[in-house]
Parts: sequence; structure tokens; C-alpha cells
Amino acid sequence: MRIYCAGPLYNRAEREEMAEIAQTLEAAGFHTFLPHRDGFLASDVHRELLRGGYDPREAAHIVGRAVFWLDTFEVVTRCQGLVMNMNGRVPDEGAAAEAAMAWTTGKSIVLYKSDSRNSIHGSDNEMLLGLGGFVKVTTIPEIACAFAQFSRVRRRATGTPVFPASVRPILEQGRRLSGALTECDSLADIAAAIARVARQAEGRG
Repeated sequence: MRIYCAGPLYNRAEREEMAEIAQTLEAAGFHTFLPHRDGFLASDVHRELLRGGYDPREAAHIVGRAVFWLDTFEVVTRCQGLVMNMNGRVPDEGAAAEAAMAWTTGKSIVLYKSDSRNSIHGSDNEMLLGLGGFVKVTTIPEIACAFAQFSRVRRRATGTPVFPASVRPILEQGRRLSGALTECDSLADIAAAIARVARQAEGRG
């Protein structure tokens, strides 16, 4: 079972917590996708594109689309489950979108929150809680236990899912980008691969 690790990645503490979640799941026998480890960190690639002479607005456009392509591909086609780290004053917007994608495509979802802050009268937003069956865990080891329970009752899906016409090109760009990133050895390679896939998507080679 491959699990997408969704959550905030904007500072060292957030990235360290997300890494701990992934490591705990891996120690329990699961495969994981951790965006800043297995994909790229958007801010690093943006700086690299600027060093390469890209206009700031064009660099931001390229990186933004690459994040959407890769993360959508991973959530929708490669992962069978998703853990959403809800810590923070409010849950991370990107993680909320990824959790919604996972729920819509029938993935197993675990909501994790150890932060005591709640945004709505002592509770979290019902639209997010519903994605995890209105159940949250409060410790990282509980995440692995929840997925272990999911894996015991999980049944293999039959047939090939059919996605709307608007989604299929996004998944294809994500597949191309995922393949290109596996051949990268440095941040410069990653930035070049992202720019190349973006040019191809626009029909510019």
C-alpha cells in the first residue's frame, strides 16, 4: 500500500513532522510519497529557475503547474491511501485539496491532528472531517495503526477507473514529470526537467 503524505511544508518544523510521519509508515511496512522528498520543494525549484534566467512570473507559473501535475498524479493514480496532517492554525490548503481528490477516488484516508487549535467553535471544518469518516488520530504511531486496519479490510479494485476529459491531461503531465524526475541527480536537473515538461505541455518542444 502506497500512502500520500499531505500536509504543510513551509518551514523546517513542518517538514520534519511530515518526514516523521513518512518514516513511521515506512517502518510499519508501507510505501510513501512525501512531496518535498520524493518530488521537489517548490521554493527551491523557483529559485533555480530564476538563476537560469527565467522571469519571476514565468518561473512561478511553471512551478505551480508542476506541483499540481505531480501531486494530482500521485494522489489519483499511484497511491492507495492518504494521510492528512491537519496541524496549524488552519489546515494546509494544498493538503485539503489532495485529501478531497483522494476521497473522491475512493482512497483510504487518515486525518492526523496533534495541534489543540480549532478553527470553528472548538471543532474542525466538517467538510474536512467527513473525508476521514469524522475520525482523527492524535499521535503519529496511530496513523500507521489506522492504515494497518485499512489494509486488512481493503479489497482490490476491479476495472480501470475512467476519469473526466479535463483530468486525463493533468494525469498524463504528472506521469511524464514523475518519470523525468527519476533521472535527476541535482536541483538543477530537477528544474530543467520541470521546465522541459512545461514546454512540452505548451507545445514548445
